[in-house]
Amino acid sequence: MNQAQRVQELPPYLFAAISRKIAEKRAEGVDVISFAIGDPDLPTPPHIVESLVDAARDPANQGYPETDGLPEYRRAVAGWYERRFGLTFDPDAEVVPLIGSKEGIAHLPLCFIDPGDVALVPDPGYPVYPVSVQLAGGVCHSLPLLEEKGFLPDLDAVPDDVAAKAKMLWLNYPSNPTSAVASLDFFEKAAAFAKQHDIVVVHDMAYSEIAYDEYVPPSFLEAPGAREVGIEVHSLSKSYNMTGWRIGMAVGNADLIGVLGRVKSNLDSGIPNPIQRMAITALEGDQSFIATNNAIYQRRRDMLVEAVRSAGLRVTPPKASLYLWCGLPSGVGSIDFAARLLDETGVVVTPGVGYGQHGEGYVRLSLTVPDDRLAEGIKRLKAWRG
Repeated sequence: MNQAQRVQELPPYLFAAISRKIAEKRAEGVDVISFAIGDPDLPTPPHIVESLVDAARDPANQGYPETDGLPEYRRAVAGWYERRFGLTFDPDAEVVPLIGSKEGIAHLPLCFIDPGDVALVPDPGYPVYPVSVQLAGGVCHSLPLLEEKGFLPDLDAVPDDVAAKAKMLWLNYPSNPTSAVASLDFFEKAAAFAKQHDIVVVHDMAYSEIAYDEYVPPSFLEAPGAREVGIEVHSLSKSYNMTGWRIGMAVGNADLIGVLGRVKSNLDSGIPNPIQRMAITALEGDQSFIATNNAIYQRRRDMLVEAVRSAGLRVTPPKASLYLWCGLPSGVGSIDFAARLLDETGVVVTPGVGYGQHGEGYVRLSLTVPDDRLAEGIKRLKAWRG
């Protein structure tokens, strides 16, 4: 049976391959400890789950949802943005619900990329950015994220002919996988670059609430000029331990949001109403548990930094996100390193090259590991002599 050419050209999804490798090792009887995937081990707060249960019992919430979401959910998103960033959005024109931020990221190139158009894609970066551009028929131009430049793209280095063809620019801060952060000055420069070249900026901000040492990540849309050119994609997955519930949002320029809503209305049937109800509870309710969660992650960060350094890796403690981005000794490949570590210790890390060619020489470790397993993983790392 023939497959479409676009499917034949797709790379295997990084985390699916890692999950298969873990399953194989466990089937062999290996006690695997995985630092590979950023799925919070902390539970969804009980009051949020209870609101889902109550809403699920209501027959009014058991039919088809609307693609544009409950008005109450859009208002809750707008209210959260105003409280968190001081930004006001029209919930009817500048907010669209997402079935998790990954869904929005995957659909956005269909909104703005025609075959042959260029998208500026960070490297290393979330693998869905280039794949979604590829599925839309676009061409990816890599923006190297280099350690010596704070893992920020050098927009001045984009060739003029590439910028002239570019229709989208992906940004992601706090960053996955590098954990880098960006200032409002950088965001202002990115907005000016986008306006000059008529480029849509999509800022993926899934990790904005996971921050340490009193650092507070800004929104791209706070920067002067950003709302003229940009959309920000966000998620409740990391902030509220809701990865399994699949709900997020996009906010920003009304014209751009309108295009995304039009595409989504033709391709999906929206988010189940009970899940929207629980998201409203999350956004409008007590936020104090976020600081409690962050204190747990910060403690884990500090413990794991010490362990990876003892294993010969280079790491700067991150200000935000759920990851350590660790430099390998010179000449060591990330796939070979990860394979040896798994075979010799049962510890799983993510090879940096899976996020792009400029991720080679690094591995990523997640902080979403229960404390008892974290302690065992740290013990193995400290004992290992790679």
